[in-house]
Amino acid sequence: MSAIFNFQSLLCVVLLLICTCAYIRSFMPSLLDRQKTGILGTFWKMARIGERKSPWVAAACIIMAVNVLFMT
Repeated sequence: MSAIFNFQSLLCVVLLLICTCAYIRSFMPSLLDRQKTGILGTFWKMARIGERKSPWVAAACIIMAVNVLFMT
């Protein structure tokens, strides 16, 4: 089943994108800071969410990991 139609998979993909974008921006800020609009601007926005809401994103990742490992 596609990640679009399964809410748990969609949430997992979004969390992974947020964490990946924040990680990439920490090492190469110029890569994501160039494009702040359009489709590529989505990655910049996800990096900003990952930086500013990092305790909440970390908690969501832990909850998702426990859910994937033990509930499914």
